[in-house]
Amino acid sequence: MTTESQPDIGALMTASVPMARTLKLEYLETSPERVIVSLPDQSEYHNHVGGPHAGAMFTLAESASGAVTLAAFADQLSRAVPLPVHVEMDFKKLAKGVLTATAELGRPVADVVAELDRGERPEFPVKVALTRADGAVTSEMTIVWTLRPNG
Repeated sequence: MTTESQPDIGALMTASVPMARTLKLEYLETSPERVIVSLPDQSEYHNHVGGPHAGAMFTLAESASGAVTLAAFADQLSRAVPLPVHVEMDFKKLAKGVLTATAELGRPVADVVAELDRGERPEFPVKVALTRADGAVTSEMTIVWTLRPNG
C-alpha cells in the first residue's frame, strides 16, 4: 500500500537491503504509522527445533522497524540518515511456519521532525511484534532509532 507522495517502501527495502532479498521478506503493508512484513517458512533458515532461526527472526523484526522508519521519515532523508541505536528482543513462544512482523512507530512524526529542526539528533522507539499464523506472538522487539543529521 503506497500513496502518490509515499515511495514504495517494500520495493525500496528489497532493492537496497540484501538480507531482505535473501530471506524473501514480503512487505504486506507500509505506512508511516505501521508496517507489516512476512517471512516465508524456508527450511534453509530453520533452527534445531524446525522453526525460523533467531537470526532470521531478528532480521524480520529489524527490517519491519526500518521500513516504518523510512515510511515515516522519507521526506527527511535529504538531511538525516536513520540509524538503529539500541535493540531489545524477547522470545515468548516457539516460532514455526510463516511469521509476520508488525512494526509501529512509538512517537509522533511531527515531534521527531521538530527535534531535527532544532538541530538535535532525535531518538524514537519502534515496537515490533512477531506472530505465527495462529496469531500467537512469538517475539517482541523494541528498537530505538535516531535520525543523524547530515554534515
